[in-house]
Amino acid sequence: MTRSLKILVAIITLVIFVFLIIVFSGSKIYTDWLWFKNLGFTHTFLTMFFTNLWLRLLIGIIFTAFIFINLLFTRKPLMEFSKLKNDDNVESLFTGSGDNLINWVTKKRLNYTYFFGSVILGFLFSSISQDLWKVVLKYLNKTPFNTVDPIFNIDLGFYILSLPFFNFIREMGMVLVILTLIVIAIIYTIASGVRSLGEMKFKLSNRAKAHISILIVLFLFLKAWDYKLKMYNLLYSPRGVVFGASYTDIHANLLGLKILFWIVILIGVLLLINLFRKSYKIILWSLGIWILASFIFGSVYPGLVQRFEVEPNEVAKESKYIKYNIDMTLKAYGLDNITIEEFKLSNDLNQQIIENNRETIDNIRLWDNRPLLSTYRQLQELRPYYRFPKVDIDRYNINGQYRQVMLSPREVDQSRLSSRAQTWINKVLKFTHGYGLVMNPVNEVTEEGLPRFFIKDIPPKVNVDLRLDNPSIYYGELTNNYVIANNKSQEFHYPLGDKNIYTNYNGSGGVQLDSFFKKLVYALRFSNLKFLLADDITAESRIMYYRNIRDRVRRVAPFLSFDGDPYLVISQGRLFWIQDAYTTTNRYPYSQPVNRYNNFNYIRNSVKIVIDAFNGSMDFYVINKNDPLAVTYQKIFPDLFKDGEEMPKDIRNHLRYPQDLFVIQSRIYSVYHMKDPMVFYNKEEQWTIPNENYAGTSITMDPYYIIMELPGKDVSEFILMLPFTPATKNNMIAWMAGRSDGDNYGELIVYRFPKDTLVYGPMQIESRIDQNTEISQLLTLWSQRGSRVIRGNLLVIPIDNSILYVEPLYLQAETSELPELKRVIVSYGDRVVMARTLDLALEGIFKGELDLVDDGGITEPDEEVIPGTLQELASRAFELYTLSQESLKEGNWSEYGRLLEELQEVLQQLRDKTQIE
Repeated sequence: MTRSLKILVAIITLVIFVFLIIVFSGSKIYTDWLWFKNLGFTHTFLTMFFTNLWLRLLIGIIFTAFIFINLLFTRKPLMEFSKLKNDDNVESLFTGSGDNLINWVTKKRLNYTYFFGSVILGFLFSSISQDLWKVVLKYLNKTPFNTVDPIFNIDLGFYILSLPFFNFIREMGMVLVILTLIVIAIIYTIASGVRSLGEMKFKLSNRAKAHISILIVLFLFLKAWDYKLKMYNLLYSPRGVVFGASYTDIHANLLGLKILFWIVILIGVLLLINLFRKSYKIILWSLGIWILASFIFGSVYPGLVQRFEVEPNEVAKESKYIKYNIDMTLKAYGLDNITIEEFKLSNDLNQQIIENNRETIDNIRLWDNRPLLSTYRQLQELRPYYRFPKVDIDRYNINGQYRQVMLSPREVDQSRLSSRAQTWINKVLKFTHGYGLVMNPVNEVTEEGLPRFFIKDIPPKVNVDLRLDNPSIYYGELTNNYVIANNKSQEFHYPLGDKNIYTNYNGSGGVQLDSFFKKLVYALRFSNLKFLLADDITAESRIMYYRNIRDRVRRVAPFLSFDGDPYLVISQGRLFWIQDAYTTTNRYPYSQPVNRYNNFNYIRNSVKIVIDAFNGSMDFYVINKNDPLAVTYQKIFPDLFKDGEEMPKDIRNHLRYPQDLFVIQSRIYSVYHMKDPMVFYNKEEQWTIPNENYAGTSITMDPYYIIMELPGKDVSEFILMLPFTPATKNNMIAWMAGRSDGDNYGELIVYRFPKDTLVYGPMQIESRIDQNTEISQLLTLWSQRGSRVIRGNLLVIPIDNSILYVEPLYLQAETSELPELKRVIVSYGDRVVMARTLDLALEGIFKGELDLVDDGGITEPDEEVIPGTLQELASRAFELYTLSQESLKEGNWSEYGRLLEELQEVLQQLRDKTQIE
């Protein structure tokens, strides 16, 4: 093969390779644009895409131009060196094959080499930052925070929206200058024949020295700017007692940065003057002073101040800065306007007060989401390919009552199709959507210990006054694959007896495949020719991708953070998802980061996203206009965000205080409720989130939703709450509530208990349950081989001026995944009672005339008591135990539960007779 042919083959191969890259990357970009267009977010897509593109091009062009212009200045000495390479008086660095390289150098070739080298370096560095477009857009659309920092008295918007942009420009400028300086220094060294540092002074030309000096001056001025920016960055210092600038930072580091700033400026000016005077002693002395000052003011002096001035009297020195940290942290996490009230504990709870708070009692959550999810899956998945991803908690007006409910969508999980059914047709054209949901009240249980459903089965049976006209779920939490809806073969809708019902999609979700070109592009995007070959795909078919709601919102708004628990809502007969979104930053001065990785130190739940489960449409509502970050994003993406007032009222009624935010705020507040710097420093009153006993394991208590009347209020409302205990004790000291209803949405209230009164904490109640001999005996009996006792969430329920504790008990066979709610434990004051239902347990607490039995529950006075001698009772107990084991093996849970209850009564009689005799 001749050389020309080889070059031609190489060029053709390169062209084909570049073409394939353009085609495949172009197909992704085009299909993403179609996806955004279908959602009505074309402006958002173009803003993100072209801002990122133009910035990369701009950085590439600036880097290329700067490097190329500097390289052109080295062209003349390099060409002169090339011409004189055979001169005996010139000592060449090149020998052997190096001579060929020198012979190859011409002015034209050198220009091309410089240009292509500059382009490669320029565009290599243009791809360093993936998030630059976010930084630039926020800077160009910045919104003032109307709050200033306590050190420089500058609006916080400078630190959050401008400083990251300046830091980036400074960083890229320094990288560009250093890179250019290294490249041209190497070229000048080669062209001058320098072979050691000692020869540089004599062999480097004046042109080379001047060029290098100018670049050094430029670097020095950038370094001076770096010192200036570092002054502001001191407000993020982790050095002191708390996050933010400490005494040492302000009185030592800040002073040092100011001195270094002027030293570097002076050195830069001297270098410029030296271009004409050519005296290097001053420069060397200046550089020496700079290095020495950097060491002294960057390390030695701050260390001395910290050790000899701060540490001997740390509280007095750091007190002011601790106060800054407390104030700014509370503002950053939305805790500065929290309402604090005293909980006037009276402990006068009685049956009448219970009846007066019936709405609260009827909405106490007896079902824990973990065992309930297992129950859902056992009872209501109905087919192997259906799956309930999780259990959500919400509230509805049902049959005229305000009810707290638990619900879960029935989605299609394609991975659970049989191996033979894992075909492209089934996964793309047939099993396209889930169907329906299940819903149950939080407090109702059947006689078998199972949830009493408001909505269940396929097709959905709605037993209350809720509408469910369209139960199809094309967009959910398990919809991870693309599908093509409305096709000739029809989509599987739902099973009905021994046959299946099919349907064709008639919504607006997805992109319509109404042209051959679109089919071709998607065939390239998903690397599948079936888009072009399948007869079932028509011009009316619609391809749906990015269907997982978690992925979906992140594709549209990658600049937001998202709550981990999107939840399903029934509204106007249709299904919607509500996804909480947060604006966050790690640039809030003096605010304590949420963890050691400094992920963020500012958060607002300013955006609520409503996603149609059928059409996939998304509405981004800004509900907090007081959040400057949200306002900034609204300026950048005007087609994406809507005002919160535009949200439909029926959807607004289902907004809830997000749990992730509440957990973050409660953890911060457990420390930052101490506003006195001295108290904060000594951690005298630090709180903690208590533990609870769940399924035999001690875990950190999760916040929980409840419908209740807050103290001093006369209307029940849906709140999220969590108790606090002292850091070193288990008694309860306070509880926090996040309000969700109406105009009170987003308000936080902390109720403090009197310090002179003991209020049992969750773990103390758990211990009292464990120490109750009657309850312990029953739990031991239930925990025998073949069954497992699950202790659910312990709920702390404030009622009027008293505290009630409720914990459900579930029984689950080791061979089954069907937990059943069997008992409810209630504690109040010094009493702990366990009964079959919450109402019976409450009667056992407040009605002394009712007899307690060994399960801690109660039995009515006329309930049958089993008589007999000790021998008869022992024989009957053994018989009941044998029968219960047979029922367990057969999976007859109702009979198993009944036999255990009878066995329990026999054992009680046996114990009583033993004590009497």
